[in-house]
Amino acid sequence: MRGEVLFLLGCYLVGGIPFGLLFSKLKGIDPRKAGSGNIGATNVARTAGKSLGVLTLLADGAKGALPVLFASKAFGREWAALAGLCCFLGHLFPLYLRFRGGKGVATALGVFLVLMPLGALLATGAFVIAVSLTRIVSLGSMLGGILLPVYAYLWEGQGYVFWVSLLISLLVLVRHKANIQRLLKGTEHKISL
Repeated sequence: MRGEVLFLLGCYLVGGIPFGLLFSKLKGIDPRKAGSGNIGATNVARTAGKSLGVLTLLADGAKGALPVLFASKAFGREWAALAGLCCFLGHLFPLYLRFRGGKGVATALGVFLVLMPLGALLATGAFVIAVSLTRIVSLGSMLGGILLPVYAYLWEGQGYVFWVSLLISLLVLVRHKANIQRLLKGTEHKISL
């Protein structure tokens, strides 16, 4: 049990690696001071270029997926779900950035691609459809996040994966509070397709 707890701490620390900030610094840009102020893939793409945005998306997803994959093999599914939560919390509240992180969407995607691949693909499909129709990334992100616990409840039952997906979904919504306010005012940022 001690090894598992230390592993969860490691997951938090890995989740806290601010890839968006690190990649943007390669171009001399601090995404916290540009665009939306977020260190996630969308703002990095907007402020430092699409290639760095894609790289951020992949790296943030990997820091959610790889520890969960390891935990599922080494410790079992319940510990894998907790590992995913710790990676996600590390991204939202990174020690390295005084607990001011991103919104966690890409990291959550990585977590759920391992924990429940079909649910993650359905959430991604909803994201793609919403963004294609509205050009609003935050709307797609929130819709995908909302669908994860619904899928988990219907197909996974009320185990660890469901409760972790519910908590992650709620935190994604909380982190999108400003986006929700802009959506209600009709002033939310749109991307060009």
